[in-house]
This record gives sequence, structure tokens and C-alpha cells, in this order.
Amino acid sequence: MELLGRAPRGAFVVVVRDPAGDPVVIRNDPLLDDGTPMPTRYWLVGGEARLAVDRLEAAGGVRAAEAAVDPVQLRAAHTAYAAERDASLPSGWAGPAPSGGVGGTRRGVKCLHAHYAWYLAGGDDPVGRWVAAQLTPAAAIDCGTNSTRLLIAHPRGATVERLNRITRLGAGVDRTGRLAADAVARTVAVLEEYRRAMDRHGVVQVRMTATSAARDAENRDDFFAAAESVIGIRPELLSGEQEGRLSFQGAVSELDPRSGPWLVVDIGGGSTEMVAGSDPDGRAPLAVRSIDVGCVRLTERFLTSDPPAVEEVNAARQYVSSLITSAVKEVPGLAAGHALVGLAGTVATLAAIDQRVDEYDRDRVHHYVLSLERVERMLADLAALTSAQRRLVPGVEPDRADVIVGGTIVLDEMMRCLGLAECLTSEADILDGLVLSLSGSPGLDA
Repeated sequence: MELLGRAPRGAFVVVVRDPAGDPVVIRNDPLLDDGTPMPTRYWLVGGEARLAVDRLEAAGGVRAAEAAVDPVQLRAAHTAYAAERDASLPSGWAGPAPSGGVGGTRRGVKCLHAHYAWYLAGGDDPVGRWVAAQLTPAAAIDCGTNSTRLLIAHPRGATVERLNRITRLGAGVDRTGRLAADAVARTVAVLEEYRRAMDRHGVVQVRMTATSAARDAENRDDFFAAAESVIGIRPELLSGEQEGRLSFQGAVSELDPRSGPWLVVDIGGGSTEMVAGSDPDGRAPLAVRSIDVGCVRLTERFLTSDPPAVEEVNAARQYVSSLITSAVKEVPGLAAGHALVGLAGTVATLAAIDQRVDEYDRDRVHHYVLSLERVERMLADLAALTSAQRRLVPGVEPDRADVIVGGTIVLDEMMRCLGLAECLTSEADILDGLVLSLSGSPGLDA
């Protein structure tokens, strides 16, 4: 009675209990005590489960589930549900009978609670299976040129844990075309840490990707084998376009479509992805281009002095500018984005420096607005310091001090070349896009 919130008016049995023995799902008789038809056969009564599904429905889960599941499988589930329920009617019953399938409807999705309850009770319900995936933490790992990062989150819910370690996997790749043994060892050690975190949180689904450094390395298969031995799956080698699309999906997932169209710029260690979206909803990436320049690659190629010489900075600027200009010329749709959204460590670091944030604070960095004027001022200040001096600047991670000037040049030239006066910092990026892709939502399978 307490779980139902009312006195029961018909017979039922508990068919699913939690580890403590408390009821989670009950199975109703097809008729109430007074003969009233009861179309919902399985009822979700567990408090935590009901609350979790309540949140999922409030976040648009019904529409998302209906879009994600195969309609043929959904129709079959409704038919099977109705057949099982109706087979339990009293022999020879001639009175009013229950109608519809799961949740009392013949088509589509009416109630996630009903679908999930039947799935937990053993029903072959694609919507219930989808709900279960949303309620179980998923993990995404991005093995980038500079950083190896982990996100554990519910696909359409709260973040459980987010970790970032600078492993410099791509150190020297631009020069040698190979991943260095010590860089691979550093990255694998971090993956071992991430495996322990995933085990703590009961992660079942995981997606691991590798980007620019691995794309350019002839010995990437050796790293992939080592990573697979730790995580249990082989990293996916993303193209620049795939990387950009996933970054775009993650970055705009929390933004108001009316603030677009956006140009999402993901400044990595070895490459920078430029993605513009200008459709009516502002969410589908329509123009994508990856350019082979990032904070590590630019530093290794041009900024060899410490601090970098004026000539080195100018040469780096000209190189980045030429790549951006060529990208926009070849993919004109990139110019459609008039609201710049900046991703990754360089942009987050500049947002922290601008606010004098000593320790990383996601709430202060996420959606902070950087002006072109401030980016140019910070570039001049940082370029005048040695790496050792930059490590003392509030907001700069010690392991990023040697490449922050290179990354800032990329952002500064991006804003200058495209005439964009502001950059919205986003801490939602490719990791968020990867977790969303595990939700089964259409358009997120890049």
C-alpha cells in the first residue's frame, strides 16, 4: 500500500525485488476486484526506480525512446504484452476486457514506467531495454594527443565522474610519425586508473576513441592492443570529421537553439576541429573540417625557444591563419556559425586564467565568455613568460604550461580570421557526445 500510494483494488504479486528484498515490480491481475479491466499488467513500484524514470520522462524520455527503438519491435512488444495479459482472464469471461498493449496503448510509447517494469520482469521490451541503458552509467574515454580523459555519466542524466590526465600521447609524433614508448606507457597507466573508476561505478557500456596522434602514428596498433587489454575494448580511430561531429553534439547539448547557429571549435593537441550548425533546430552539424594544428603540434613545429621568440610566434600565427582561411574557402558553410563555442584544455585554461581560478572549477569555467581582446592580452602575457613562469600563473596546469601559448594562438587566430568577438567556453565536448551516442538516440552514432 505504501509503495502504491493507495489501497490495492485488485490482486497482485511481487515479481521483482531489490537486493534488500523490497518490491520493485508487481504483476496485476487483468481485472480489479469489481471487474474493472486493468490494462497495465506490470507496475513499477520501487521508490528509487520510479524516481529515476520520473526524471527520464521529465527530460523528454518518452519522445527520445520512441525515436530510438525499432517501430516493428515496439509493435511486437505491444502484441506480446496484450496476449500474456489477456491469457490470464478468467475462463469464459464475457465482461469488459483490458485493451491495448504496454501501458494500455496499441502504438508508440505512452509510459516509460510500464515498459521498464515489464522489461525488469523478463519481458522482451525494446523500450524497457532502452530505459535500462539510460539508467546505467556509461563511460567515454578520449585518448587525445595531449590529454586522456574519462567521463562516466548517465546518457541522459547526471555526471557521475569526469577525469582528465595530461599524458602527451602524441609527443614527437609530428616529427617521428610514431607513438613514443614512454608516451604509450603513461597513457596505459592512466587507462588502468580509469578502469578502476568504471568498475567502482558499475559501468557496462563504454566507448573509447583515439584521435589525431593515433591517426598520424604508424605504430598505433601497438597502443590499441595495450589499451584493449586494460579497458576491454579496442579504441575507435576517429577521423577528423567524426571527431568534430561528436564534439559538436556534446557541446550544443545544453545550449538554447535560439543562440545559434554555432561554430564549435575543438582545439586539441594535434588537430583542431571546426564544426558549424545552422539548421532550424541548430543542432545538426552541417559543415565540418579538421585542420592539422593543435597546441602540441604547433609548439613542436614553431615555438622551440623558451620563451618563444617574436619571430616564432609570428610564424605560428601565419601558419594557423593560412589553415583557417583555406578551411573556410574549401568548406564555406563554416562561415555560417556566428556564435563561437570553444572546447578543450586551451580554452578552459584561458577561462580559468581570466578569472584567476587557482584550482579547476567546472562551474566557473563552463559557459564563461572570453572576449577577443582578453584572448590577445593573455597570449601576449603568456608568450613573454618561460614555461617555468607559466606554471605559476593561476589557472595553468603545470603539464600544460609548455603548450598553452600554441593553443592560445589557435584560438586567437580563429577569432581574428572569422571576425568573432567572443568565445563561449564549453566543458561539454566529445566525451559528452560519446556518452550520448550510447543512448541509442538517432544521429549520435558517428
